[in-house]
Amino acid sequence: MIAALHHDMLPPTLHVDRPSPHVDWSAGTVRLLTEPTSWPHTDHPRTAAVSSFGISGTNAHVIVRQPPAPIATTVPLPASTLPLPVWPLSARTPSALVAQADRLYHHLTQHPDLDPMDVAYSL
Repeated sequence: MIAALHHDMLPPTLHVDRPSPHVDWSAGTVRLLTEPTSWPHTDHPRTAAVSSFGISGTNAHVIVRQPPAPIATTVPLPASTLPLPVWPLSARTPSALVAQADRLYHHLTQHPDLDPMDVAYSL
């Protein structure tokens, strides 16, 4: 369904030749799709339900909804306002954490050519 949201196209229902006669299909707006169908944007966010039924009895159900539209900025942000990378550090004690931060600081001052995003990825 994520791909369906991305491509604005609903896939056909799998393994169904005809709707079940045990469901009153005229009572609502739900229908089985027999071919790919356009999924247009409307005033309401597009939402889908996905169910999975495992042979061992495991069942899963998830609701997928399109994300909100990004808020457009009219003024480009200066480079100084770009997000800073996160450099996660951990230690068993506060003093060990300070020592770890000190080692990272000295390494970065000895290697000023390192890209901060690469350092964040490596940590």
